[in-house]
Amino acid sequence: EELVGFYLKRKVEKKLIRIDLIKHIDVYKYEPWDLPKEASCSAGEREWYFFCRRGRKYKNSVRPNRVTNSGFWKATGIDKPIYSVGKLHYCIGLKKSLVYYRGSAGKGTKTDWMMHEFRLPASEN
Repeated sequence: EELVGFYLKRKVEKKLIRIDLIKHIDVYKYEPWDLPKEASCSAGEREWYFFCRRGRKYKNSVRPNRVTNSGFWKATGIDKPIYSVGKLHYCIGLKKSLVYYRGSAGKGTKTDWMMHEFRLPASEN
């Protein structure tokens, strides 16, 4: 809830975030095994956070482009709503789980790399 309700919402609204915990990089320009270096995290950390604009597969399409040089991120399951804490309890964001496949779509080999994509609801993007 805090990732979406505070960090992501403030980033989208171009509001100041005093703590620079989350870097802004295009995660799809990197292979998953290169992301820890980009996060500047301590050795052994297994979670990293990035802000990244989601590109489109085609110019006038809503389909996201999640391809890297060596493979692609494939969505698993459906978007899970993230609800605000408190009395109103409304949807403040969505979480999508993705798994990394090496190779091209249709012929890729599943890996153990996993990513969670958080986004604001369509009315707030």
